[in-house]
Amino acid sequence: MNTAIEIARAHWGEDMPQWIADLARECEATSQNKVALRLGRSAALISQVLRAKYPGDLEAVEELFNGAFNAVTVECPALGMLPANECRHWREKSRRFVNVNSLRVRMYRACSSCPRNRKEG
Repeated sequence: MNTAIEIARAHWGEDMPQWIADLARECEATSQNKVALRLGRSAALISQVLRAKYPGDLEAVEELFNGAFNAVTVECPALGMLPANECRHWREKSRRFVNVNSLRVRMYRACSSCPRNRKEG
């Protein structure tokens, strides 16, 4: 049976980014399911990324990984310094206005005007 790092090397080759190697090592240390849970994504997504077959935004996955596992932080206009993965989750939530609590409304407004938030469509 191949390890996660062997799978990643086989599919990415010499061009494998460092964060993919780190992702594979985390999967070996725990499991794809546990890594996916920390990222707020599915194990299938992790599998596709390791196999260089993920059709989505790899930069978004990298940002989630770096925030969750490498302690990368960003400056939020509303909350101050926060992990990059939490910023990504708030930006995803801000695509739709939901008035469920004051923090959600505050973050909707902050994320809507934040330069880190790419508007799609």
